[in-house]
Amino acid sequence: MKHIFIVGCKGIPTRYGGFETFVDKLTEYRNDESIKYHVACLQTKEEYAQSEKEFEYNGAHCFNIPMRVNGAAKAIFYDIDAINYCIRYIQEHQIENPIIYVLACRIGPFIGRLKRKMKKVGATLYVNPDGHEWKRAKWSGPVRKYWKISEKLMVKHAELLVCDSIGIEKYIQEDYAKYHPKTTFIAYGAETSPSELSDEDPKLSGWMEQFQIRPWEYYLIVGRFVPENNFEGMIREFMKSKTDKDLVIITGYEGVSYYDELLQKTGFDQDGRIKFVGTVYDQQLLKKIREQAYGYLHGHSVGGTNPSLLEALGQTKLNLLYDVIFNREVGQEGALYWSLEDGNLAGLLESADAMSQEEIDAMSKKAKERIDSYYSWEYIRDRYEELFR
Repeated sequence: MKHIFIVGCKGIPTRYGGFETFVDKLTEYRNDESIKYHVACLQTKEEYAQSEKEFEYNGAHCFNIPMRVNGAAKAIFYDIDAINYCIRYIQEHQIENPIIYVLACRIGPFIGRLKRKMKKVGATLYVNPDGHEWKRAKWSGPVRKYWKISEKLMVKHAELLVCDSIGIEKYIQEDYAKYHPKTTFIAYGAETSPSELSDEDPKLSGWMEQFQIRPWEYYLIVGRFVPENNFEGMIREFMKSKTDKDLVIITGYEGVSYYDELLQKTGFDQDGRIKFVGTVYDQQLLKKIREQAYGYLHGHSVGGTNPSLLEALGQTKLNLLYDVIFNREVGQEGALYWSLEDGNLAGLLESADAMSQEEIDAMSKKAKERIDSYYSWEYIRDRYEELFR
């Protein structure tokens, strides 16, 4: 039996999040019964006190880790505590040659000491470096500096770095050449299967009615509500465009200061087409909303293969992507591309409105073929199981 300990996602079963969805699907689609997954799950102290400490899900052994602190540092302590749990578990169960797979580079300053403890129990360290976290505008200067240092140390100590995009792999090889990093590329996965909900399902019709949205009459954005996802640029350009469709934005915006900042900068509340609708955690409903959108706008600018982009390519007929290497690497010929140049996206929206159904269907076919060939969960699972074996 090959034991794989996964640290760094908030846990499974998932409600949201790229890493959480990845781990959920990796365990759900497991094909090789000689691989046993162990997954760390984050809980508040209150949840931890009232719950089972360990449980099975998708055949994986899941273990709960209580949250030590609130705020930005909680994920750092969570990863450290989860790795220490893994080391104790490996020791107590006398597991031979396990892999500890850490998602993201949060704990670089602590990884040297942890690595020595891993070595004592015969564990190998794999790391997924994620995207350019140190570039994210939501972080202050000191925090961005911490992320960069942390990334460097994680690269230095990892036996293998599993990069989710070719662009990230190239960056790791070039920026950290002095460490001679061993890397491989395995992306996230997605599905092209249709939603289980029918067009007449009350869940869908109720949601549409609540926000006065009509099928095929809206462009859609789904993503974290942060500046580097170019919400301001997309909203400004949409307001300039002559499209008669709505812009439906699914994101956690309530109580976030960035929302007020955007409102002040753009005055989008004066444009009835722009609709912030909050979050949608029901995955079948979200899939149906994607399917019934006229088009999807993707503004992510900070690297890596983005799960929401894969899901859009698998489910939405027409995709309009911000033109950076990471997005073009995924979408290739199955999407249209826009820049931040004044008027560029507004013009593309109007061109997209004028496309014939045959042109849209052809674009959709290319996007789904791209997902089925290179990003299906079966394909991603096979790559990981081969790697872990």
